[in-house]
Amino acid sequence: MLQIYTGDGKGKTTAALGVVLRAAGYQKKSMMFSFLKDDPGYGEAKAAGLIPGFILHQVGRDAFVDFKNPAAEDLKLCREGWEAAKLAICQRQADIFILDELNIVLAAGMLPVDEVTDFIKLHKHDVEIIITGRYAPEQIIKIADLVTDMREVKHYFHKGISSRNGIDH
Repeated sequence: MLQIYTGDGKGKTTAALGVVLRAAGYQKKSMMFSFLKDDPGYGEAKAAGLIPGFILHQVGRDAFVDFKNPAAEDLKLCREGWEAAKLAICQRQADIFILDELNIVLAAGMLPVDEVTDFIKLHKHDVEIIITGRYAPEQIIKIADLVTDMREVKHYFHKGISSRNGIDH
């Protein structure tokens, strides 16, 4: 099936990783492609080797992406990451695939929505696919089997509390 975690609230990637944790309990394999993230300091990058059957691929630079005018390098890395994810899905290298922050990539036009939607429609019945990130395009929502819109009600960032290791990243 296809699961979508979107919205402006915290916890989209965390929810997807919760599925990975549950799946590990049943000896299922999970693979996560983290678009726009290439920081080995993220908690999920540090924990990847600790969760049986979980493989993490960080796709992107450890730098700010200008979504209104993405750099050629960012577009290239998104394309390479998408091609790697498609191959892994086609080869069924895992039972569960997380395409982390792919919604933002699609909303920013860094990959064509129709191309991604067409591919996922063909493969969502073979493996579990989870897409995270704000601004889920309507085409993706329409083909999803589960959509959770995480809405921010209150966040400690607004009090000036910065990102905390092991909690926020």
